[in-house]
Amino acid sequence: MGLLPSASFNLPARLFRGLDRVADRLGLFRRPVPPEKLVELARRRSGLDDFGEWSFEEPLAVLLRSYYEEANLSAFGRIAVRWDMLRFLSNLLRLREEEKKDPAVLEERIDRPIFVLGLPRSGTTFLHNLLAEDPGNLTPRCWQTVFPYPIEAQKDGSRDRRAELTARQYSQFLLLAPDLPSLHPLDAYAAQECIEITGHVFRSLRFDTTHYIPSFQQWLEDAGHLEAYRFHKRFLQHLQHQNGGGQWILKSPDHIFALEALCEVYPDARFVFVHRDPMKVLPSVARLTEILRQPFTRKIDRLQIGQQVSNRWELGSKLLIEAADWLKSAPERILHVRYKDLVREPFAIVADLYRHFGMTLSGAGEQGLKRSIADRPNGGYGRNLYRFEDYGLNPAAERKHYSAYMAHFRMQPEEPSSRAVTDSSVRLAV
Repeated sequence: MGLLPSASFNLPARLFRGLDRVADRLGLFRRPVPPEKLVELARRRSGLDDFGEWSFEEPLAVLLRSYYEEANLSAFGRIAVRWDMLRFLSNLLRLREEEKKDPAVLEERIDRPIFVLGLPRSGTTFLHNLLAEDPGNLTPRCWQTVFPYPIEAQKDGSRDRRAELTARQYSQFLLLAPDLPSLHPLDAYAAQECIEITGHVFRSLRFDTTHYIPSFQQWLEDAGHLEAYRFHKRFLQHLQHQNGGGQWILKSPDHIFALEALCEVYPDARFVFVHRDPMKVLPSVARLTEILRQPFTRKIDRLQIGQQVSNRWELGSKLLIEAADWLKSAPERILHVRYKDLVREPFAIVADLYRHFGMTLSGAGEQGLKRSIADRPNGGYGRNLYRFEDYGLNPAAERKHYSAYMAHFRMQPEEPSSRAVTDSSVRLAV
């Protein structure tokens, strides 16, 4: 079965699905919101009007058109799109306002950042969150990417509630996606991926994870990623100006698709490549994509998801090979980590990473790291069953697609390929 109703078995999701059908019959939320109206709303709500030099009009227009024409949005999906775009626009206005108040923000130096990347579901999030335990490291926290500055009403000295508000929003979303925590826990205090930052200028690979928007994806590939990474650096400068300096640890599997732009903006960047058997990766990524899309769309096409995941990460595996070959001339800039080693001996892997990059693990960092490992044996995730056939994938064919990746990085299969993959330890590796 390829095309399935987007539904979940929990009561809140069923109720919302019923309300979505009613809204559709009544014609509610059908009319697309023009980008210029969203810009006007953001200016009116914030009381600010200067976006600075960032050119976001074209990508915003392309993204919205793709949402409304291709994503088959549910009522919640249309509401979420409006909220998401307004949040990004409002944050852009606020960032520019803070720059005008204190131009020193843009004088912050982002030196030798470390980027963690690899195939998705291969251990990158687990490693990212472990490294975030060291107070000497800087990672963008989820709540910081939602609210990079205190809300105006809280600037009178009252308690900063940004993390609390983010946690509440996550809890509300999980009512509609109850299967998500077993695959990818949402934690307002956890380290966040870089694609949430580049989303602010509507040039992020984040959007096609939660929606089927092929025309936007093609536009982004043609336009390139340089503007996104220039903004990425600017966002880090704002966070660093507020919180002080340190070693930036950044993460997204999607960095591999934009490595040229990343290195132009961060010429001294360093990299950790995390490697895992793609046969454990692919059905897990497909399942995660399905769950993330369910609240936002009326129909889930599993076959389309399977094809997208297969094509995208076959390309990603080839780009990982190219990048590793390119970085051979500067071995001090790259460290390779195998998933099996990471989940078997996480503390030892982190210690190796610190030695390789000439970093010092503080006492507080060591304690936090050990506590994090002890508190979450096996990542604290549930056991999940993934079936290649649910997404139109053939294990034997996929194994051939990734043979060059396996050979280049001297990878061994985690277990014999089969039609079904039962995987609990993968929860360590989002």
